[in-house]
Amino acid sequence: MSIPNTPGNDDAIRTAIVDAEEVRNPLDDLVERTRAEPSAAFAPEILERLSAMKRGHPATFESLRAQLKKAGCRVTALDDAIAEESGEAGGRPPTQADTLIELAQSAELFHASDGTGFADLDINGHRETWPIRGKGFRRWLAHRFFEATGGAPSSEALQSALNVIEAKAHFDAPERIVHVRVGGQDRRLYLDLCNDTWQAVEIDPDGWRIIANPPVRFRRAAGMQALPAPIPGGSVEALRSFLNVRSVSDFVLVIAWVFACLRNRGPYPVMVLSGEQGSAKSTFAALLRALLDPNTAPLRALPRDDRDLFIAASNGHMLAFDNVSGLPAWLSDTFCRLATGGGFAVRQLYTDQDEVLFDATRPVILNGIEDFVTRPDLADRALLLTLEPISEERRRPEQELWATFEAERPRILGALLDAVVTGLAMLPHIRLERLPRMADFALWARACEMGLWPEGTFESAYWGNRDEAVEGVIEADPIGAAVRTLMMSRTEWTGTASELLGALAGIVGERIANSKPWPDSPRALSGRLRRVAPFLRKIGVAISFDREGRARTRTIHINKTEPQLPDEEGVRRSASSASSAHRPMINPVNGFSSGGARAVAAQADRSSKSDDSIVRDNSLRSRTADGTDGADAKNLKGTPLVAPTDPESVTASRDRVERQADDWPEMPHFLRRPFNRTVEGRSDEQPAQIETTGIEAGSS
Repeated sequence: MSIPNTPGNDDAIRTAIVDAEEVRNPLDDLVERTRAEPSAAFAPEILERLSAMKRGHPATFESLRAQLKKAGCRVTALDDAIAEESGEAGGRPPTQADTLIELAQSAELFHASDGTGFADLDINGHRETWPIRGKGFRRWLAHRFFEATGGAPSSEALQSALNVIEAKAHFDAPERIVHVRVGGQDRRLYLDLCNDTWQAVEIDPDGWRIIANPPVRFRRAAGMQALPAPIPGGSVEALRSFLNVRSVSDFVLVIAWVFACLRNRGPYPVMVLSGEQGSAKSTFAALLRALLDPNTAPLRALPRDDRDLFIAASNGHMLAFDNVSGLPAWLSDTFCRLATGGGFAVRQLYTDQDEVLFDATRPVILNGIEDFVTRPDLADRALLLTLEPISEERRRPEQELWATFEAERPRILGALLDAVVTGLAMLPHIRLERLPRMADFALWARACEMGLWPEGTFESAYWGNRDEAVEGVIEADPIGAAVRTLMMSRTEWTGTASELLGALAGIVGERIANSKPWPDSPRALSGRLRRVAPFLRKIGVAISFDREGRARTRTIHINKTEPQLPDEEGVRRSASSASSAHRPMINPVNGFSSGGARAVAAQADRSSKSDDSIVRDNSLRSRTADGTDGADAKNLKGTPLVAPTDPESVTASRDRVERQADDWPEMPHFLRRPFNRTVEGRSDEQPAQIETTGIEAGSS
C-alpha cells in the first residue's frame, strides 16, 4: 500500500516530527550544552526536570549535579533555582548520607540472632555476605558512592548512613544464621571454599557437589584462605604419610576428629598433641588446619583472657594453639565450653548496661612438649596423642613437604567428603551400646567410618584413648593418685574430709603435702575429690558424699567397685600413643619412626631369629579398595613389610597369628589376614622389602 505524496501529507509528517522532538528529554545532552553555555541548566523546563529528579532519584541527581559542576555550571545558584521551582524555602542538594542510603537499597539486608546486621551483595554475578559494620560493606558502599558522584563520602555521612542501614536490617529484614567455613541446613552440610566467586561444597546423603550461591550464608573473616576444589577418587590413607602418627589407632582418631570438623555443630573434641621437640607437633597442627580451614596465621599463642579466645572463635572455624607449656584453670574451663558449647559476655565499651555476647563451639588443637592437660573435665573432652621424635637424618625441608601436601590436598579432601556423605546417610541408623561424654561426636564418627574401615574400628581406638586419658589424669593429680594408693589395701574408707586430708598427707609425704597444688583445707579437698571422682570411678574407686548423725556431719565414703572400662563390656581396649611411649613402634605406615624406619636386609635376618621382631601389616583396609592382594598392597603404599626368610620362622609366625585369632573371637577380619599374603606380586618364598615412602616434617 502506498501513500500519495500531497501537500497535506507533507504537513502531517512535519507535525509528527515536531511532536517527537518535543517529547525528547531535555536532560539528555544537558552536560554538553552547559559546556557551551553555562546557563543552559537554568531554563524553566530544565529546572522542572531537575526538581523532579532530585525528589525521586537523589543519587542520579547528585551524579548529574557533579557533572554539571565540572562543565562550568554554578551549582550553588542552580540549587537555589531548583528550590524555588519546587517551592522549597531553602535549596540544598541531597546529603551524602541520603545518597548512601539510597545506594544501599540494592543490597539484601538481614540480621543474625544477636542483632548484627548483614547485607547480601551482588558482585560480578555472585552473592557475597558482609556485616554492615564490617570493612567489606563499608568499602562496597564507598565505591558505589564514588561511581555515582565522583567523590568520597565524609566519615560522618558514612557513619550516619550505616546507622540507618543497620536499623533497617534489624527491624525490616528477616533473621538468618550466618556461618563461618562450615554450615548446615535440611540434612545438608556446606563447606565454604572461600574463593573469589564465593562457591561452596554441598554435601548430602546422595553425594557432594560444588555450587554457587548456597542457601546458607557464610561470613568471611580476616585471614581466611581459600580451599582447593575437592577432587573425587582419593583416599584418606594419603593423609597418613604427612602426619607423625605412631599407630593405626592414632590415625583413626585423627580422621574421626576431621569428620567432626566437617560438621556444622559440636561437640568437637580437643585435639591434644604432645611430644619432645622435633616431633613435628607444629607441622601436624598446621597441616590439619590447612586441610579444612586454612588461615594466614594457622598457629597462635594462648589467649590472655576469655574475650580474646571467643573473638578468635568468632572469626574462624578451627583454632590451633602452639607450644603450650601449661593451662591455667580458667583457660582449661574455657576450652571445655568451647568444645561442647558455651558463651561469654562482656560489657560493651562506652556503655553502662549493654553487653557483647560471644557464643561459639569450635574444634581446637593444642600442642606442647609436656602433658599439660591435667584437669579431668578437659581430658574427658580431648583426644590425647603422643608423637615420636624424628631423627635429624630423616627430616625433609618444609617447602618440599608442603608442595607435596598441596598436590594431594584436593584428593584427600574429596575422600573425606565421600566419608561424610556416608555419615549423613548412616547417622539416623547408628546406635552405640555405650555412650561416652562426647556422645554426638562418637555417633558421627561411627557413621562416617562405615565408608572407610570395618565396623567398630573407631570405638576400639576411642575407648583405648579414653582409658589412657584416665590413667594420665589420675597420675597427674596428686589427690587422685593418693586416693588410688589408699584404696589398694582396703575395700572401703569412711570419714570426714579432715580425716581424709590427714590420711592422704601421710601417703604422699611432707614435701607434696606442703606444695602449692595440695589442698590447704577440707573444703578444698572436697572440691578436688568431686572433680576427679568420675575418673576414679572408671578404675574402680567410687566416692560419695553424705551427712550422718543428728549433727549432720559431712562424711566421705570411698568404696572399691568394678572398673568401668570398655573391655568389660565387649569393647576391645586399644593401646593409644600414650601407652606405647615405652615400647618401640615397629610398623609406622608414614615412615615417622625413630631409627631404622626403612626395611633392609639386616632386619630380615633378625626376623629369622626372633618372632617378636617380625613386622606385620596392621594397616586399616579400606572398604572401597579392591579385594585382591595386589590392589590392597597399593593401598598400603609406604608400609614397611618384611617377611621372614626361613621356613621355621614363617611357620611359627603363622601359628602365632592363628592362636591369637582363636583366643580373640571378636578379632576384626582385616587382622585375620594370613601372614604369608602376597605383597606386590611376592609370596612368602620371596620376601618382600618395601621401603617407606612417608614424608617427614622439618619442624616441631
